[in-house]
Amino acid sequence: MIKNYIKIAWRNVLKSKGTFAINIIGLSTGLACFILIGLWVKDELSVDKFHENDKQLYQVMEVMEANGDISVNPDTQGLLAETMAKDLPEVEKATTFFSLVSEGYEFNLKTPDNKIVKAGAIFADKPFFEIFTYPLIQGNTSQVFNQKESVVISESLAQKIFGSSDVLGETIDCTFFGMSVLAKVTGVMHDVPENSTMQFDFVLTKGTLFDMVPNFKEWSNEGTNTFLTLKEGTNIEAFNAKIKNFVHAYSNDTRFLSFVRPYSDAYLYGTYENGVRSGGRINYVKLFSIIGLFILIIACINFMNLSTATASKREKEIGIKKAVGSSRSSLIIQFLSESVMTVLFALAVAVVLVIVLLPNFNDITGKSISLNIDALTVIYLLLGAIVTGIISGYYPAFYLSSITTIGILKGKVKTSFSEILARKGLVVFQFSISLFLIVAVLAVYNQVQFIQNMNLGYDRKNVIYIERDGPLMEKSEAFLSRAKELPEITNASSIQGAIAQSGDNSNTSGLDWQGRDPEASLVFSIKTVDYDLIETLDIEMAEGRSFSRDFGTENESLIFNETAIKAMGIENPIGKKINMWGEEKIIVGVTKDFFSSSIHETIQPVLFRYSPQRTSQFVFRVAKGQEAMAIESLKDLYAEFNPGYPFNYSFMDDNYQTLYASEKRVATLSKYFAGLAILISCLGLFGLAMFNAKQRAKEIGVRKVLGASVGRVVLLLSSDFVKLTLVAVLIAFPLSWYAINKWLDGYAYKADLDYSVFIYSFIGIVLITVITVSYQAIKAALVNPVESLKSE
Repeated sequence: MIKNYIKIAWRNVLKSKGTFAINIIGLSTGLACFILIGLWVKDELSVDKFHENDKQLYQVMEVMEANGDISVNPDTQGLLAETMAKDLPEVEKATTFFSLVSEGYEFNLKTPDNKIVKAGAIFADKPFFEIFTYPLIQGNTSQVFNQKESVVISESLAQKIFGSSDVLGETIDCTFFGMSVLAKVTGVMHDVPENSTMQFDFVLTKGTLFDMVPNFKEWSNEGTNTFLTLKEGTNIEAFNAKIKNFVHAYSNDTRFLSFVRPYSDAYLYGTYENGVRSGGRINYVKLFSIIGLFILIIACINFMNLSTATASKREKEIGIKKAVGSSRSSLIIQFLSESVMTVLFALAVAVVLVIVLLPNFNDITGKSISLNIDALTVIYLLLGAIVTGIISGYYPAFYLSSITTIGILKGKVKTSFSEILARKGLVVFQFSISLFLIVAVLAVYNQVQFIQNMNLGYDRKNVIYIERDGPLMEKSEAFLSRAKELPEITNASSIQGAIAQSGDNSNTSGLDWQGRDPEASLVFSIKTVDYDLIETLDIEMAEGRSFSRDFGTENESLIFNETAIKAMGIENPIGKKINMWGEEKIIVGVTKDFFSSSIHETIQPVLFRYSPQRTSQFVFRVAKGQEAMAIESLKDLYAEFNPGYPFNYSFMDDNYQTLYASEKRVATLSKYFAGLAILISCLGLFGLAMFNAKQRAKEIGVRKVLGASVGRVVLLLSSDFVKLTLVAVLIAFPLSWYAINKWLDGYAYKADLDYSVFIYSFIGIVLITVITVSYQAIKAALVNPVESLKSE
C-alpha cells in the first residue's frame, strides 16, 4: 500500500512540476527558518542551566528606592554570603563573587619567559566550586581556596602561560591597576562553557579581593554578588520575607531590602521595572518563537491552498477510485501520506539549508550554535515533519475525499462557497502576518536609527580608548603629553571605566549638602577623570568651569550634571560646598545632561571628580579621517612607554554599539524573517494566480474576442488579490500598532511611531501583491484567444 502511495505521489509530481516546486520551496524555507529559530531558542533556554545545583541555586538581589525610582540590582555587601550561611539555617552554602570581566577589565599575567598575557578574572571564596559546576581537571573543589594566595586557572590559560595543563604548584604573577598578586595554582578547570553568563579565565580568592578593595569588608559598601544554595524544600516566599531586612541588623543604612531569585532565571528574566520583574530576553525568545511558528504556518497554508485549488486535476482519479470501492478513509490516508512525503522531502532540503546558513546565522546572533544530527534530533525532526505534513494536508485530504463520485463522472464538480471563503481567509491570514512583520521591521529600524542619531550630550565619534596599565600607571602624564604632540591627536585625557556603560558599579549616595531633604534618596554615578576629559568628549558646560591646571590641585573640586543639581535642589550651585565621604568639596561646574547609560533608562545624576591616579583608560580624540594613522602612532608610543605589554584599543563608538547589540540583532533578524515570510506568501500567491489564470483561460479568451484590453484583463485577475491584501491591512495595522508601542515602552527615549511606517508598509504590500500576481495575469492576457477557445 505504501509503495502504491509513493508511485501515485511521484506521478502527481511529474504532472504538476510547478506546483510541486512551489510547495517544496515554501515548505523547505519555512522549515529551515523554524529549525534555525528552534536552535536559537534551545540555546537561549540552556544558558546557566548546566549547573548540577540549578534547582537550589539562588542569587541575592537588593531593592532600593533612589532618584525617584525603585531599582533592583545584584550588588550586595562583601560580608553578606558568609553571614547568611552562619545566620540562616535554610542556607546550605553561600559564596561571594566579584567579576572584573563584566566591568571590562583584564589582569596582566607574566609568563615564565616574561611575556605578558591578558586574561579575565573573577574573585570568589571557598564554596564557589562546590556551588557552581565548573569541573576541575586538577585540584580538589573543597580545598583549592584553603590559602588566600591561591588561584584556579582554565585549561586554555594554563596552556597559554605554561604550555601545559599540569601546572599545580606553579606561581603566577598577576598585576592589575598597579596592584600585584603572586598566586599559587591550586586547581585547573575546564574552559567555561559558552552558555554560561559567567565568563572568566581564572579565579582568585575573596581574601585577595578584600586586600585590593578593603571597602568591600564594610557593610556600607556594595559591589560583590552573593549566591546561595538553599536546602531542598525551602519555601522561597517565606525565605524572602525572612531576609527582607537582613542587612539592617548589620548596617545603619536601612534603604536596602533583600530577596533571592533563581540564578538561572537572571539571563531570561533580568529586567525589573519599579521593583517588579518585567521580563528580559524571554520577550525576544517568545517573539521569535511566534515568528518561527507563523512562518511555518504560512508555508503550510500555501500547501493547503495549492492542494485544494488544483483539486480539479485529480477529480477523475478520485471518482474512479470511489467507483471501484475505495472508502473515504483510504483516500484521506492516501492524501495525508502524500502530504507527509512532500514535507519529508522538504525537510531534507531544509536541513541542507540550515547547515549552509548556520555560520551566517551565528554571526548575526553572536552565538556558536551547531546542528547535531544525533538520534534524538532525527526523531524530533521526523516527528515535526510528520505533524507538519498532517496539518498541511488535513484540509486538502478531507476536501478531496468529500467530492461525490456522480458529480465527478458527470463533470459537474463545482467549487463551493465555503472552499473559496476558506482559501481567501488563509491568504488574508498569510498577508496579515507578513504585513505585521513589515511594520515591525520598519519600527525597529526607526528606533535603531533614532539611537544612532540622537544627541547623547557628548561626541562619541573618532574617540579611541587604550587601557592604562603596566609602567604607564606611573608615567601617565608624560604619555598623555607626548600623545597630544601627535598631529593625528586633537586632545587626550583619561577616565575610570567609560563615559557611558550599562550596569555601572561606580556610584555613591554618600553626599551631604546644606538644605538636603533628609527623606530624599539620591544615588550619583561617579566619573573619575583627568584634566581635559570633558573637553576631549565635547561635553558642554551649563555653567562654571571644567577641571583646569590653572587652579592648582582639583582634588577638592566636583562637577555635576544638570539632573544632579536639579535633584539636589541647589540654586546657584557654583561655589557651594558638598560633603563627600566626610570630606568637604566645592562645586566648580555643571555640565549639560548627557547619557551615562543606555537610553532604556532616564538620565541619572552624575558627578565628576578629579583623580587621575584612579583612572583605568586613556581617551584620545582623533582628527577625522586620521584614525588608522593615529592607531599606528599610538601603538609606537605605547611600546615606548609600556614595553612588552600588548597594545589593545577600542573605539568609543564600538563600545556604544554594544549597549544596543540586542536591538541591532532583533532588527537584523526581523528583517530576514519578514523577508522570508513575504517570500513564502508570494510563492503561494504566485501559485494561486497561476491556477486562477488557467481556470479562467476561456473567460479571458471570450473577453479578448469581445474587445477587452491586456490592461483590463490584468486588472480583472489582480483585483481579487488586492482586495484580500486590503483586508489584511485592516487586521494587521491595529495589532502591529499595539505590539510595537508595548516594545517601545521599554525605552525611556524612543522614536515616534508615526503614520509613515504604516503608509510605507501599505504601499509595500500592495506593490508586492501586484507584482506577484501581474506576471501570471499578463501572461494569461497575452495568450491568443484562439488557443483557449479552439476546444469549444
